[in-house]
Amino acid sequence: MSSEEREQPGARVVWLARLGSWLVRGLGWTWRIRVSHDDALNEMRHAKKPFIFSLWHGQLLPLLYHHRRQNVAILISEHADGEIIARIAMSLGYRTVRGSTSRGAARALLGLARVINEGADLAITPDGPRGPAKSFAPGALVIAHRAKVPIIAVAATASSAWRLGTWDRFLIPRPFARVEIAYSDAVYVEASDARQAVEHVDRARDAMSLAERRAEERTEPRGARGARGPDV
Repeated sequence: MSSEEREQPGARVVWLARLGSWLVRGLGWTWRIRVSHDDALNEMRHAKKPFIFSLWHGQLLPLLYHHRRQNVAILISEHADGEIIARIAMSLGYRTVRGSTSRGAARALLGLARVINEGADLAITPDGPRGPAKSFAPGALVIAHRAKVPIIAVAATASSAWRLGTWDRFLIPRPFARVEIAYSDAVYVEASDARQAVEHVDRARDAMSLAERRAEERTEPRGARGARGPDV
């Protein structure tokens, strides 16, 4: 749905989005970000070929900051909180497609296909917007199959962080935390149709686990304890 067709948000949403954008920029500026296992990412970027980032909803914040202004479009739900996230993402240079791969799927697929054709990468949280946490809904596989682009999983850990008491235990790295970001190898979805593409869900889930392991392995033992952090 285009911005012209969407109802204008209330003052509270606008205010929260501005505050959130300021907080993300302020926190992110202090983080010490280290990147590893990004060969597949660099290969796709060097060849100027679009792909799909797959990330868990709970790790969205540090990844949103790290990949800002890189010609990435992000799929964001049409729930009330989605409007706030969408505005924060746009302030960081992201394009947004509203909808999900379940509700409003047809419209979302059209929007995603369009941005891929225009050369942008996509970012999808396969367990969003409501979970269960780290469950891989197959929509990303269907999109990858139809657009003929690979999926690259990405994960983030932090040496010290807060965890929100939400379904996804949303990760907020503390000021000056070391943030580890790691990627999987590219996963190509070779299938004859969408139904067969969904059968690749185990491969996609394994890629997510691989990216997480790679990020966690680079977090020092004392940092790993802090990365869990208290619920707030």
